[in-house]
Amino acid sequence: MREILILAMTRMKSGICTAGIVAEPHPESVHAWVRPVKEFGTLLLGDMTTAGGQVVRVNDVVSLNLLRPRPDPVHAEDWITDFVKQPPRILRRLQGEKRADFFASHIDRRPAQVVVEHSRSLCIVQPMDFWCDFFWDHYSGKYQARMGYHLDPRFGKAADAPTGLIVTDLAWRGLGREWLTAATPQPARPVQTLRLDRAEILERLGAETLYLSIGLSRVYGGGYPALVVGVHPVPDYDVAIDYHTP
Repeated sequence: MREILILAMTRMKSGICTAGIVAEPHPESVHAWVRPVKEFGTLLLGDMTTAGGQVVRVNDVVSLNLLRPRPDPVHAEDWITDFVKQPPRILRRLQGEKRADFFASHIDRRPAQVVVEHSRSLCIVQPMDFWCDFFWDHYSGKYQARMGYHLDPRFGKAADAPTGLIVTDLAWRGLGREWLTAATPQPARPVQTLRLDRAEILERLGAETLYLSIGLSRVYGGGYPALVVGVHPVPDYDVAIDYHTP
């Protein structure tokens, strides 16, 4: 049984994906990332639900039964996990000053290893500049959240995402729906869009700064596209999450 600070809860077409950090030291990410996976099949929402019916959220410190590592050349952080005999148990939440201190002290030292070299697949970054886009077509049901950013120049331009990455963070996607609905209540317009720059995002969130969890997807189109798997403003925000809506 290991304690894991959950830093990503995302939804895929066939299930969910989660990842977090354990206490084990790591030379680039300060502490090691772990991505819990099953021996066979896709991770489902029920796998990350406690025996009492509570779904695990980002910032929860949970106890998971990690069985053994199953790294591949890209997703080096994968661990086979037992979700049946030992369902996740929420121990506490990381909040307030402790949460702010955690992110400030866990900025990845070499994010290019993730987004450029693909020698591992998860990291935390603190963008110097960033923007977000939301798109929602109510007729087709298509919804997309994207975020672009520029990092500290010492990391190199290749580590930036000037054209934006898809955001799979369930909470951020839920927040985008709230913002779109507040701007233009449906069905006044079947297609809604919203673009916000750094200052507008921080103002809406009442935040001082923002960190991102970046992860590489499974192989797609012959590559491993980078995704924003966690959006972490400081202070944090609260939003209702619909776990059944992509």
